[in-house]
Amino acid sequence: MSSDLNSKPETTSASDYILQNFEASDRIAILVRSRRSGETLQRITTAKNAASADFQDWLRHKNLSSDVYVSMNTLKLDAQGRTKDDIETIRHLYLDIDRNGSLALEAVENSALVPRPNYVLETSPDKYQVVWKVEGVAQEQAETLQRSMVREFGGDPAATDSTRVLRLPGFVNRKYDTEHVVKARIGATQTYHLEDFKLRADAHEEQPEYRPHEMRVRVAQGELTQSERDWAFAKRALARGDDPEEVIRRIADYRAEEKHPNYARYTVEKAQLALQTRLSQRSEGTTPPSANELTREP
Repeated sequence: MSSDLNSKPETTSASDYILQNFEASDRIAILVRSRRSGETLQRITTAKNAASADFQDWLRHKNLSSDVYVSMNTLKLDAQGRTKDDIETIRHLYLDIDRNGSLALEAVENSALVPRPNYVLETSPDKYQVVWKVEGVAQEQAETLQRSMVREFGGDPAATDSTRVLRLPGFVNRKYDTEHVVKARIGATQTYHLEDFKLRADAHEEQPEYRPHEMRVRVAQGELTQSERDWAFAKRALARGDDPEEVIRRIADYRAEEKHPNYARYTVEKAQLALQTRLSQRSEGTTPPSANELTREP
């Protein structure tokens, strides 16, 4: 690959990454999640404290058995959690590339629709998180642009909310059997504005049944993302009569460190609506719905 980001060896430490991306007084969330025990700890603190030697020592200790993440947008002074209402300022746009990593990253770097990224995090082999520093971008604008980037380049369509946490470089990704140290490669140094991004929402964006072309191709080839597996699991469980709250809990437990707190509930509620609609339509005929119809992604 001929991209500057892939040929440039400069990387950054966790402390430097935090201070390069936030003002010292910015309030951010640091999330620590253990897959083994299911324990999730979230600390809301200033960027200065999160970058301090003592805090970093604590994170290295937790990283012996847990994954480490950082919120990418700042939180209000009185924030006790990490909801959309808690967001103070949009500091970043990002794209989580979880499929066809090298090809998707090359498409991003060679595109005239987005500026050169500030950072590319290699979170595991051929999986990347792409980060742009921004200012003057509203929350709704940020989420719209991130959904547009997913449609254009691929990536995780659930990773577009403004409360997202991304991995913190310098720490081990413990999601897989083989340990992988997350590295952040430094790209552009400027801070971007809304006009630097040429992608805009299209007419399909607000339609909940809409599927990007790139994702339809993956489904046809049998290559499902984890979000699509979550959707299929929810529909199967609901179709066999499982308690919706239990289905929400299962998905939330599995995806807690990666998704917005409302992701599991949204997935199940959407699955319920799809099932109700399909069953209602089917009830007008005489043939009961098949198992495939109950679980297939619309």
